[in-house]
Amino acid sequence: MALVSIGACLFTALGLVPAFGVKTDPTRIAAQVVTGVGFLGAGAILRQGGDVRGLTTAASIWVVASLGMAVGFGYYAIAAFTTFLVIVTLVSIKPLEDRFFRGRRNRRHDDPPEPAAES
Repeated sequence: MALVSIGACLFTALGLVPAFGVKTDPTRIAAQVVTGVGFLGAGAILRQGGDVRGLTTAASIWVVASLGMAVGFGYYAIAAFTTFLVIVTLVSIKPLEDRFFRGRRNRRHDDPPEPAAES
């Protein structure tokens, strides 16, 4: 994911540099980064029967690209604050998920059941 962020940052920063005497509209570059990252995120989402997996991964890819664009535009404080919020969110959701969705496992529906734990 660091590569996604670095790539988004580079594309954004290059959009700000006047090349051949013409400055490119940086919002057009940002729109293309968002579109490309959308395809990466869509590839991370998998459907298994009635379950959908990979939404957190897709959202993480999306936010990492936006962080790269924020750094590319020079909004370092916003990028740092957003990074903090993302880390807090991802760390705090895991215990809530474990508590409220105890029976969920990352297993396919056609896998044999796990053997019972011996006491």
